[in-house]
Amino acid sequence: MSKKLSAQQSEELLSILKIRFEKNMKRHEGLEWTKVQERLIARPEKLWSLNEMDITGGEPDVVAFDEKTKEFLFYDCAAESPKGRRSTCYDHEALEARKEHKPNDSAVNMASEMGIELLREEEYRALQELGEFDLKTSSWIQTPQRIRKLDGALFCDRRYDTVFVYHNGAQSYYGARGFRGSLRV
Repeated sequence: MSKKLSAQQSEELLSILKIRFEKNMKRHEGLEWTKVQERLIARPEKLWSLNEMDITGGEPDVVAFDEKTKEFLFYDCAAESPKGRRSTCYDHEALEARKEHKPNDSAVNMASEMGIELLREEEYRALQELGEFDLKTSSWIQTPQRIRKLDGALFCDRRYDTVFVYHNGAQSYYGARGFRGSLRV
């Protein structure tokens, strides 16, 4: 599969991202769209990943600029966990371990194929500082190896104006649980 958008697809996505950027300035105060756009045009593979985030319902947006690495940071900013990424178990190992009623894919595998990473707990909490997300859904997050070795995985949501981190078996999957991703550009 080609991981490059056509000129028309790139133009359409850049337009969507620009509108979202301008509509949600509180997520990225002090950043300029022209600099973000220049970086995206110079890295078409990143634009492809952002398109994958968008078509699966993630509504990616710039949330920060990392001064150390000089990269823009995009997160999925959809109000609820992206619809096109729900009903997934945590990772490939969990998917293979299921004997029956297997989901179509795993969160870790989908993220890898999209060229993004699952949010870490601290990233999920930072996202929640920018708005209220996952009020009705939940999202898998990166799980420490010590927990994963014991067949567990972590997910988060926001209830009662509080961000909660929970655990579940990595093999579990629910219609209201997906995952949010991050991308550095």
